[in-house]
Amino acid sequence: MIDITLENFQSELIEGSVATPVLLDIWAEWCGPCKQLGPVLEKLEVEYAGRFTLAKLDADKVPQISSQLSEMFGVRSIPFCVMFKDGQPVDGFVGAIPAEKIREFLDKHVPGADEAEAASEEAAAQEALAEGDTQGALEKLQHAVATDPANDDARFDYIKLLLQEGRIDDAKVAFAPVIAKTTLVRRFDALQRWMDAIDFAAPVTGSAPTLGDFDDKIAVSKRDFDARFGRARLLMAAQRWTDAMDELLDILMRDKTWSEDLARKTYIAILDLIEPPKVKVADGQIPPDDPVVATYRRRLSSVVLS
Repeated sequence: MIDITLENFQSELIEGSVATPVLLDIWAEWCGPCKQLGPVLEKLEVEYAGRFTLAKLDADKVPQISSQLSEMFGVRSIPFCVMFKDGQPVDGFVGAIPAEKIREFLDKHVPGADEAEAASEEAAAQEALAEGDTQGALEKLQHAVATDPANDDARFDYIKLLLQEGRIDDAKVAFAPVIAKTTLVRRFDALQRWMDAIDFAAPVTGSAPTLGDFDDKIAVSKRDFDARFGRARLLMAAQRWTDAMDELLDILMRDKTWSEDLARKTYIAILDLIEPPKVKVADGQIPPDDPVVATYRRRLSSVVLS
């Protein structure tokens, strides 16, 4: 539990709610219902074990904030509780309502226990990767996916890391639940294109194609887009991402809509694959762009819009 003041309002409530939902309890010393509600909220904060943060604001000591929120929601009485998420007030309730009703309110906005555990494991996996502990990151991501199968972020990161490590069969097993979805979200479509490129580079039957095979065809005709695309797929399979995008750009510069936008869609898939996880920032701030991703986005835009 934290006390909100004018000095810490931005850091603890606005920026703090980007990482974890914050329930702000607006109260006053003279308010009897406030004193009834306070202990209930404190017990619920313990019960929810870090899935939300309880913050308290004395309406008499910080009237600037309490008045602004009351006016925003059209509320004229206290206790008044406001839920902050991602730097914004999103919902609230008035009065010393029973704990059961507060749980119903919290469960609309606070991640479930499994979801929170999976998110924590995913964050720990990113830290492990930053420290060079690939195996530790894989274990944490695997646990996150097992704990919360609906966590698409964890599943994407898990499959991506398996592919980076050359564990193709394990990646396909982890990808299998996604195939059942009617429409693949863009990032999973990117993984599918990567796995298709890997299969193309190492077919079950027949000899594997080589860059030289396609170089010979391109030398005969620079507009042999099938050869250029095949070359790009080999580069994708080898995780030579910028080389693959350069090859795809060569196609786009000559034919922007070749094969129903196949080159453009594959280029965008590579951007999705190489883009690092976004750093969470407070509302109104823009996460920094990865320089390679930003450069190749600009190149794609200049070709497509020319």
